Amino acid sequence: MAEMDYYQILGVSRNVTPEELKKAYRKLALKYHPDKVKGDKSQAEEKFKQISEAYAVLSNPEKRKEYDTYGFQGFRAKFSQEDIFRGFDFSEIFGAGASDSFFSRIFGGYGNFRAHSAPRGGRTRIFRYGAPEDFQAQAQPLKGDDLQVELPITLHEMAFGTEKLVSFSRDGQAEKISVKIPPGTLPGKKLRLAGKGGVSHMGGPSGDLYVRLKEVEHPVFKREGNDLYVDRRIQFTEATLGTKVTIPTLDGKTMSLKVPPGTQSHTKMRLKNYGLPFANGKNRGDQYVRIIVETPTNLTKKQKTLLEDLVKEGL
Repeated sequence: MAEMDYYQILGVSRNVTPEELKKAYRKLALKYHPDKVKGDKSQAEEKFKQISEAYAVLSNPEKRKEYDTYGFQGFRAKFSQEDIFRGFDFSEIFGAGASDSFFSRIFGGYGNFRAHSAPRGGRTRIFRYGAPEDFQAQAQPLKGDDLQVELPITLHEMAFGTEKLVSFSRDGQAEKISVKIPPGTLPGKKLRLAGKGGVSHMGGPSGDLYVRLKEVEHPVFKREGNDLYVDRRIQFTEATLGTKVTIPTLDGKTMSLKVPPGTQSHTKMRLKNYGLPFANGKNRGDQYVRIIVETPTNLTKKQKTLLEDLVKEGL
């Protein structure tokens, strides 16, 4: 199923209010109403379906929260098309005179229903192509709840991959599961373990378990994306005359780096391809060495005299 951004479809921001949302949908619904547009009605009908689906989700607080939390794919794994439109009343937008047959025709492929509330006895009144028919409502088994846990991950584990044991609570029971983390997996990413979430008590499939990776701060390296940064401090005389410094790398190597004469403090020098690998496994980021020039604070008498002589020489 192609990814859909409900907010983008309706042209609204993620913090849109219910009133703004309703206004945006009504404007677009009237624009793309298949009975009102000229030209290709099939294209307008498809657009009408998209904006109606987006509004049905975002206008429902619970469904909107699920969508904001898990994104489109996670949301659609939990909610069918019938779930999305269940309880959605087109008459709130188009008035009580809205045609039942029209909406049955438009959304026939999305569950064949434009249903009014079911009376007691489990029977639902359906309007299809303007002709009412009764049938015994078939309840779709609901999927179990999705679960989310946080898993710490180090720079070394990001770089080379790892397999870690995750502990979580599932329907009141403590469980553990082994999770493989491929090289190049960065923090913030959610790993989905299908069927490892909450058990459905309605006879449906279990939910999913989402493992969110959290970075463990490294004592030496700082990360920005796939690039690594490390600081090296040198004396101002070394910066002036040039020097060599040894630099550690994440894969255990020690590199010798030449610092040219006249290097200024906070100069960044690059070690190409010594950063974290990208998820595609083909390339790596870079490692940057930030040169920090230290200014001495406690000079001996001789050192001070020598510096004063340098001042006299114009330095």
